[in-house]
Amino acid sequence: MSFYDLSDEERILKKEEIAGVILRSVTDNLPAIILPFFNDEDTYIRKAAYQAVSKLYQDNVTLREPLILWLIGLQENEQENVRQTVVYAAGEIAAKDFPVVEAILEKGLVDAHHSVRNAVTGGLKNAGNKNPAALAFCERHITSSDPETRRLVLHGLELRGRTHPQEIIGLLRMLQFDKNKRVWDMLIHVLGQISYKKGCFAFVSKELESWENNDIYSAFAKEAIEVHGRYEKFSELTQAQVINYFKEKGVTDR
Repeated sequence: MSFYDLSDEERILKKEEIAGVILRSVTDNLPAIILPFFNDEDTYIRKAAYQAVSKLYQDNVTLREPLILWLIGLQENEQENVRQTVVYAAGEIAAKDFPVVEAILEKGLVDAHHSVRNAVTGGLKNAGNKNPAALAFCERHITSSDPETRRLVLHGLELRGRTHPQEIIGLLRMLQFDKNKRVWDMLIHVLGQISYKKGCFAFVSKELESWENNDIYSAFAKEAIEVHGRYEKFSELTQAQVINYFKEKGVTDR
């Protein structure tokens, strides 16, 4: 039975059960007893587990160091679901205390399984949305020789960029001439994503006008128009206003 097949009361009890097992696993150094939850096929069971890990870290100062060592040990597990859950737990902790989980996120970037690597992006999104300390990590890895690392870190900047585009635009600029298609496509995606909140479109558009790669601006125009149509209820500008803006600049996308 999956997590959302349970009643509200049963979900509360399940969360309490998971939290209890995590506490015992950390305090008694019994990592194996948490594996049924960390390796559960149900995404929401695993989510309940990594959120419980974060809560334990925040609520129990004396358990913080052993808990981080516990996570580091679990990251060696052969099951990708376990390693993914570890990385998501690290992302939750990173929202308030980034340095203690930095090594876990770095190891996740080069994990053999795509679901674990993608969890790093999720962790960076969660952390960066609340904690600017994530930016230094992204800056260090965004010019990696590995295009997959560049793409993952770039995507991880997205949520921070929606509210603080001025903090990430310099990092994005570093990839304006990237020759890898997946990195390029992600760059355009992120530029579109950071353009639709209040005050963001004018800033991003003006910044891109100063970039040396002229191909960026036309690609951004197409993406921004699509994003403003998809998220029009949440955007400062309507899609029509964005289309007219680019027309006035002589930029056409369609």
